[in-house]
Amino acid sequence: MLELTDAQIGGWVSAFLLPLFRIGALLMVMPVFGGNLVPVRVRLYLALAITLLLSPNLPPMPEVDALNLRMMLLIAEQILIGAVLGFLLQLFFQIFVVLGQFVSMQMGLGYASMMDPAMGVSVPLLGQFLLNMATLMFLAMNGHLVVFEVLAESFITLPVGSGFLVEHYREIAGKLTWVLGAAVLIALPAVTALLVINMAFGVMARAAPQLNIFAIGFPLTLVMGMIIFWLSQADILAHFQALTVEALQLLRDFAHAR
Repeated sequence: MLELTDAQIGGWVSAFLLPLFRIGALLMVMPVFGGNLVPVRVRLYLALAITLLLSPNLPPMPEVDALNLRMMLLIAEQILIGAVLGFLLQLFFQIFVVLGQFVSMQMGLGYASMMDPAMGVSVPLLGQFLLNMATLMFLAMNGHLVVFEVLAESFITLPVGSGFLVEHYREIAGKLTWVLGAAVLIALPAVTALLVINMAFGVMARAAPQLNIFAIGFPLTLVMGMIIFWLSQADILAHFQALTVEALQLLRDFAHAR
């Protein structure tokens, strides 16, 4: 009869369960896979498959009792690491939602919003368009494979039970302001052009008060805004590539990966 000790069972459980929590937390939070478009069952199966592939190549996990308090703390640590990795990637995609909000408000299209099926919240129409375009470009550039590579390297650079969290999160917190700054820099040309158009309408309203400037200015601003937005898409790929490199580098800095 095959007899297994508690230490052997605990070692097998920790070798598979602890990586599963980190991988599952990342898949539940990160964009593309973490939205409502992907069922929770599919994400769970994907997390199990990735864990089965990675577990033979991971460093040894700490052998602890499955019902011990230390095991619960290690599980919480893995969930926190995976969630932060996914949250950093989520911030990258929110750049394009903020960009769409800036342009929409300036061109008078801020009232046009739609329900984001992935997140379940209302977002501007242009923001949803840019978000879908960013998602397709991210997948086309194999950005999701780079994220999985960083996740695999994190088990070596951030081993389970390393106790790094407080100091490391403090270092990363100062780098999160680039989200709003990047959105402002990309939206600046379009917003500036629309601001000049609105100022021209303001001068016209002062020079000829008898004109119904709202009836003339709103549709013209909307049409000019769409034209300016269309012209600004010529450089969106270059901006996306630069932001993608910066976002993935932020993930590597957090995981201390190469």
